[in-house]
Amino acid sequence: MHDFQAIADRVEIEALRGEFTDAAMMRDYDRLASLFTPDGVLRMPNIPAELTGPEEIRAWGRRVPGFVEFLVQTTHPGVIRIEGDSASGRAYMQELGRLRDGRAEFNFAIYHDRYRRTAEGWRFTERVYEVRYHDATPLKGSPPPVDSGPGGTGI
Repeated sequence: MHDFQAIADRVEIEALRGEFTDAAMMRDYDRLASLFTPDGVLRMPNIPAELTGPEEIRAWGRRVPGFVEFLVQTTHPGVIRIEGDSASGRAYMQELGRLRDGRAEFNFAIYHDRYRRTAEGWRFTERVYEVRYHDATPLKGSPPPVDSGPGGTGI
């Protein structure tokens, strides 16, 4: 890869994916919604949810703390294919959480992504969450007390 623009694009797209995970973990749904184009879609068929545009994504995110006790996501980089001002890619996800009703969630999944270069940088035009492994076995552990650790309330 000798094209410096292609290298920069890949770095920016990887940073976009990192921002998504960080925003989800920090429950910063305003920031998460800002990572999508105005017509961007977030699809999570396993929930099921299909959210179009930043306002729907933001509104859904604001409801999440009402039904999710805690969530931990780990994203692993995947392929990125750039075609001018558009790109596609995949990111691999491991997710662990517990819902407020006590159900546990442990998933290995793939995000199938489409991106577009905008004046604000690369943004998601589509993000589809495909679960490849699901385990609902009750979790033995729990989150630490709210006031512990850096940042205090990251859960």
